Amino acid sequence: RRSVRALLFYLHSTDRHRTAGVAMAGSGIAVGVGKGHTVTSKDKAVKPSTRKGALGKRVKFVRSIVREVCGLAPYEKRLCELLRVGRDKRALKLAKKKLGTHLRGKRKREEMAGVLRAAAKKAAH
Repeated sequence: RRSVRALLFYLHSTDRHRTAGVAMAGSGIAVGVGKGHTVTSKDKAVKPSTRKGALGKRVKFVRSIVREVCGLAPYEKRLCELLRVGRDKRALKLAKKKLGTHLRGKRKREEMAGVLRAAAKKAAH
């Protein structure tokens, strides 16, 4: 038979285990779940890694000029052709093969679809 003290210890330890990893604000009281000093949490600065891959204005502008001057790469022209005839899955496979990852392939396929939409819009006007 367990003693009351052992039971209380068990309940307290399981409660602490349940709230582990959750930041609890200290209540200023020495015991209990929210024990500890009352403190104000600091606002964490945004990590540079969260911005990774996001296009800046300058890079976007330079790339648009390069695209305007140089046109599409041969594999991009093939992608456009596949998209034009409705072979989206084949276009994704080609893009994935050329670029290395599934996500990059999807992004490139969407980019080429946008190029086709822009060309169709231009032709309509």
